[in-house]
Amino acid sequence: MADRYQQFTRTPVGKFLVPKLGLPNPVTLRRYRPGQPALDGPALLGAAPGGRLEKSLKAQLADAGIEVLSTPADGQRYGALVFDASGITDPKQLREMYLFFHPVIRKIGGCGRVLVVGTPPELAEGRERIAQRALEGFVRSVGKELKRGATAQLVYVAPGAEEAAESTVRFVLSAKSAFVDAQVIRVGTQGVLTAPVPEDWEKPLAGKVALVTGASRGIGASIAEVFARDGAHVVALDIPAQGADLSAVANKVGGSALQLDITAADAPEKLAAYLKERHGGVDVVVHNAGITRDKTLGNLTESGWDSVLTVNLAAQLAVNDKLLADKVLRDNGRIIGVSSMAGIAGNVGQTNYATSKAGVIGMIDDTAPKLAEYGGTINAVAPGFIETQMTAAIPLFIREAGRRLSSLGQGGLPVDVAETIAWYANPASAAVNGNVVRVCGQALLGA
Repeated sequence: MADRYQQFTRTPVGKFLVPKLGLPNPVTLRRYRPGQPALDGPALLGAAPGGRLEKSLKAQLADAGIEVLSTPADGQRYGALVFDASGITDPKQLREMYLFFHPVIRKIGGCGRVLVVGTPPELAEGRERIAQRALEGFVRSVGKELKRGATAQLVYVAPGAEEAAESTVRFVLSAKSAFVDAQVIRVGTQGVLTAPVPEDWEKPLAGKVALVTGASRGIGASIAEVFARDGAHVVALDIPAQGADLSAVANKVGGSALQLDITAADAPEKLAAYLKERHGGVDVVVHNAGITRDKTLGNLTESGWDSVLTVNLAAQLAVNDKLLADKVLRDNGRIIGVSSMAGIAGNVGQTNYATSKAGVIGMIDDTAPKLAEYGGTINAVAPGFIETQMTAAIPLFIREAGRRLSSLGQGGLPVDVAETIAWYANPASAAVNGNVVRVCGQALLGA
């Protein structure tokens, strides 16, 4: 559904009235197009004394085709400001961030990027742990201060995982992360020796088989398109009632259509057999299928509760169990869940939905260490307000509040969720495990 208010702000009348009345003025976000430069402008790279990530960051930025500057230049607008805070071992040293960002923060360009990298606090002790945890407050606040579509991210990189952070650095600095703002991402040490670097960063999923449930429309269809763009063969799955739309999506991306109700008792067995017989296994599994049956708890029927929990959570667990037990998920495989801001902050009339989506986060927490033993990963996205058929049905004023109550002042698009999922799916993201990243434009509710 079109954002008519945002369209109005671009008209001559809107351009005159919006600043006069102090109304929100969301910018058109820079989204990824094949062949475009990684950034609109150079990246300024700084580091606290003793930082261990500056050298690898400089090389990774250069490999991505980004011009790297180490000192500010007069009159320069920056595509990104990148700071290695891993050398900060005492709260007194947090002043290093002020010294780096204060003179240049107003010089970041439209849809620019701020990236702070540090050490996971849980891997530090004493004052270093305190100082590294403080980075979160800095980045979340900067995200709310940035204007013109710029975003900020914090990436905690475990010691020894410096090189394994490249896929994440590329993602958060690129236009693929357009609606991801003020997030905390952890890059661990698993897979640092076995994670293959893509031969072609534009086709990181070449030769891979990816399953996408709920693929007939909306976010699922967008995931299928992005995966195909990145080189994967997509198995698009949805219920038989969506067969026509499902076939259209599969044909569009050159993939396969599989009509299956994942809540059926025999669905995991049928799915595992299909993937083994037709494709020899699967590399990426995206649990996108989901439903809503919104009612306040006092008005919610038993069937309304059961159906949502079954589709959104129980069926996913059953599929995971079967694919792992039968070794259908290949080495260095990926499982990706779709949670929701409702699962983090709750929502009126969605006790069933929020429960199921919080359960998806629990699934990530429980499964991540198990998959790590086999070189696999499991992560989740938590979308905020995304322009889909579901959000188009929301009453006008609630819909407008959902769009505007974020740092970016607008709703996201299905492709924003899809790009984040594609980053998780990238073979080079083997050290990204157990993360839940919100795709919400830094929604002002739920942190």
